[in-house]
Amino acid sequence: MARLVMKFGGTSVANIERIRNVARHVKREVDAGHEVAVVVSAMSGATNQLVAWCREAAPMHDAREYDAVVASGEQVTSGLLAIVLQEMGVNARSWQGWQIPIRTDGSHGAARIAGIDGAFMVERLQQGQVAVVAGFQGIAPDNRISTLGRGGSDTSAVAIAAAIQADRCDIYTDVDGVYTTDPRIVPKARRLDRVAFEEMLEMASLGAKVLQVRSVEMAMVHGVRTFVRSSFDDPDAPQTGKDGLPPGTLICDEDELVEQQVVTGIAFAKDEAQISIRNVPDQPGVAGSVFGPLADANINVDMIVQNISPDGKTTDITFTVPESEYERALKVLEDKRTVLGYAAVEGARDVVKVSVIGIGMRSHAGVAAQCFCGLAEKGINIRAITTSEIKISVLIDSAYTELAVRTLHSLYGLDG
Repeated sequence: MARLVMKFGGTSVANIERIRNVARHVKREVDAGHEVAVVVSAMSGATNQLVAWCREAAPMHDAREYDAVVASGEQVTSGLLAIVLQEMGVNARSWQGWQIPIRTDGSHGAARIAGIDGAFMVERLQQGQVAVVAGFQGIAPDNRISTLGRGGSDTSAVAIAAAIQADRCDIYTDVDGVYTTDPRIVPKARRLDRVAFEEMLEMASLGAKVLQVRSVEMAMVHGVRTFVRSSFDDPDAPQTGKDGLPPGTLICDEDELVEQQVVTGIAFAKDEAQISIRNVPDQPGVAGSVFGPLADANINVDMIVQNISPDGKTTDITFTVPESEYERALKVLEDKRTVLGYAAVEGARDVVKVSVIGIGMRSHAGVAAQCFCGLAEKGINIRAITTSEIKISVLIDSAYTELAVRTLHSLYGLDG
């Protein structure tokens, strides 16, 4: 017998028929003798409608009232799933974030989990009751409902799994696992059986959409084995496949990987923009003068390249920001033009970041050279490069996205 957390996203609970399908998945695990907690998102489209109503009511609305409104989507789903489970003969009850309680900080709309007391829930699980938890929400220090921001239900699920010491956290979604890259771009992409926490964190932060970055961070910190699988698989199908697990991808500690490939996957992010500042005086503190105001404006900077002119008096600084922050970043720099003393600012929005990821890169030389040579052979120019122990990221023109991803996927032997 195991203790499981099962999380279902919005498309999995989009209507009553799909909620019944989810209930069949839950009942299967209950019938197998497992203790089960379920975390649910709002029904597909519900949160967007609630957010739109808040904006229509008042463009500059109170964030605390916003949380009170948008948290209702998950409350509805948790109640409906509990009703369906009860109708199937399963002992179930719904839980809201404040009832557990999931305590957060006071950043309404984008709160972070501060702690969870799972003792009462564990007591109910041990009595054979299924806990159906409204994801995405908790209670702030001001004793009001708080929400965790985009992808918050994934974070809720992993945090609850850590709090109740679950054996595994199963994330049910509309795909059947984590792939070596986006199958829509590379039809030969294959599903990975296991991925290390570090690799998944890089893949999530560099463009892979399967899991939310904060949920992977939490899983890695607390050692929560996380399993990504499809909610649209037949609930009555055999549940034992490779390694005794059903079809899907296990995100786990590096020690659990039987074989470490050099490269695990190729990720890409299209929401990037490039900014270049020309002829900045080359003197101590110039980088701080450029990036300090951007940080003060809460604009994240990613890839950075600095070139010194032949005379050593000026420098060019190129960096990337989220595409959504491009115009705001340009305005911040324009406001500081007198202080920075640069000659010009240039920018581009038609860029994409492509990343090669794999923990095996730590012990293998020549991975970066392969990447650069492979792209060069296809006539793809690299605008910027960043690296870490387990990833190489290059910035290229967006027109070459599919060609670059396919080239690198084949180059590192990832084609299925």
